[in-house]
Amino acid sequence: MGRPQRGEYKQEGGLPEGVNCSFYFKIGACRHGDRCSRLHNKPTFSQTIVLLNLYRNPQNTAQSADGSHCHVSDVEVQEHYDDFFEEIFTEMEQKYGEVEEMNICDNLGDHLVGNVYVKFRREEDAERALVELNNRWFNGQAIHAELSPVTDFRESCCRQYEMGECTRGGFCNFMHLKPISSALRRQLYGHGRNRRQRPHERDRRRRSRSPRHRYGRF
Repeated sequence: MGRPQRGEYKQEGGLPEGVNCSFYFKIGACRHGDRCSRLHNKPTFSQTIVLLNLYRNPQNTAQSADGSHCHVSDVEVQEHYDDFFEEIFTEMEQKYGEVEEMNICDNLGDHLVGNVYVKFRREEDAERALVELNNRWFNGQAIHAELSPVTDFRESCCRQYEMGECTRGGFCNFMHLKPISSALRRQLYGHGRNRRQRPHERDRRRRSRSPRHRYGRF
């Protein structure tokens, strides 16, 4: 039997040989959690931190006052997601250091849902962010941050999801990384090292959206 491709998952009894959990090593999370029969070797230093279960997709949580489900359009979800992404990205860069890459999981499994992965350029910045963020709140929610072994997200993401072909949907055990809009990507990951000044230069007209499209502040 060959090795599983990214985006595939071996069933119970078919885990790779060895002591360490390959899923934890690749994606920094495992659906078995503490019950896993393999070792989860948590890093003592890393460029990457993960903010566990921080993002909440409004399509999964929107309810009216009577408890019925509210429809949220794809456009509204993308606006909401871009606002959230920009808020977190800007805070990380302004408070802790240069962000090399940031990704957010769109999975539904408890071990991946809403996980925000922030890869800093320097390990020292990741360590400082880890210490400080575990004493902070966001949108009324205590932040739970951990160092993550993930540094190459190409090895962590689901190929089938990127091609729109993942049959496991939100419960896939590889990362479904939700993309930001191309305009926001250019804004945050602009050309040249001058992008560090961009948070102070951005056009704030985006912030005129109604409150239901905006995320809570730190």
